[in-house]
Amino acid sequence: MNALLSIWTWVEIGIVALVGFFVQLVIAIFTLPFDKKRYAVGRCFRMVGVTAAKLTPYWRFGIHGPVPDQVAPNTVVVSNHESNADPFLISRLPWEMKWLGKASLFKVPVVGWMMGIAGDIPVHRGDKESATGAMARCKQWMSKGMPVMIFPEGTRSKTDELLPFKDGAFRLAIEQQADVLPLAVSGTRKALPKHSWRFSTSRGLVTVGTPISTKGMTLDDVERLKTLVREQILALRATLQPLTQDAAAPGAPSAA
Repeated sequence: MNALLSIWTWVEIGIVALVGFFVQLVIAIFTLPFDKKRYAVGRCFRMVGVTAAKLTPYWRFGIHGPVPDQVAPNTVVVSNHESNADPFLISRLPWEMKWLGKASLFKVPVVGWMMGIAGDIPVHRGDKESATGAMARCKQWMSKGMPVMIFPEGTRSKTDELLPFKDGAFRLAIEQQADVLPLAVSGTRKALPKHSWRFSTSRGLVTVGTPISTKGMTLDDVERLKTLVREQILALRATLQPLTQDAAAPGAPSAA
């Protein structure tokens, strides 16, 4: 039963993505000439993800706690990373930001095309030249008043333990004298387990932390900034875990 429902869920996500792609194309035709931040096409892409998640029988995703309507334009948003379901959840937040993502995702038909149109930023993992170029694109978006979104672990954690944070997001924030806004997600690891195509019942939540200013910091403060952000994400996640552990959606099937 789980296999059949997982297949149906992938089909549903594919249909929503395909329809959303054509909607995004229409929006792009009418807005890209004057929407230099690609706000409209970006929000369209995020809402496609939100819609697909809402139609998924396994998932109950939501936001926990107060959420600002906007964040400061000069902001690097960072979050822990549990699964490929994280973007579906984080996209529920009410502001637009450009996401740093694996270059391979941009090659996925439809979804990758939508990421490109939205203005998201590809990076080849382990490629220093690619990382440098990606950080330069992040700076360009921030200079236009558009926050960027980065998973500082670099990849999904297989366990409840946070992986070591990479320096990139924090160097970027300090170089731009930007705020760092921590997010925490919980419950998505069960939604779509790493290295598995089968979905599982999940109560996923995201919560928003307190911005950390980098005003006056230098690159010598990267490790201190990483520690401050990591501590806040751990504390935020701790508030979510009792709400997401062993939470099953009413009427939703369990993974076989």
